[in-house]
Amino acid sequence: MITFLTVLSVLLVLFSGFVAWQVLEQRKVIAQMMENNDIGDSRQDPELVITLRVLDPIALAKRESRSARVLADKLPVMVRKMVYQEVMKELEQELTEREIDVEMQIEYR
Repeated sequence: MITFLTVLSVLLVLFSGFVAWQVLEQRKVIAQMMENNDIGDSRQDPELVITLRVLDPIALAKRESRSARVLADKLPVMVRKMVYQEVMKELEQELTEREIDVEMQIEYR
């Protein structure tokens, strides 16, 4: 019985060693892949970003501007762009008044 338990213990130690070796090899492979793909330190906190989308920019433009009422039907892309620029300008003014430093940009998707 003692012989059986000794053999079983040796087999378990060998198996544990094999599993530990495999874990170390996987860590090496992951580190190499992260280095090759220029993936930074994954322990950094993610960057938080606020996304703003005007749901109906044409209606907003028509409501706020006389010239937009005329242009909205003929040049809707330009009117949308102008609405976003104006919203961004107003938000920037409000945040500046409240002394909040922000970086704002318009992204096209």
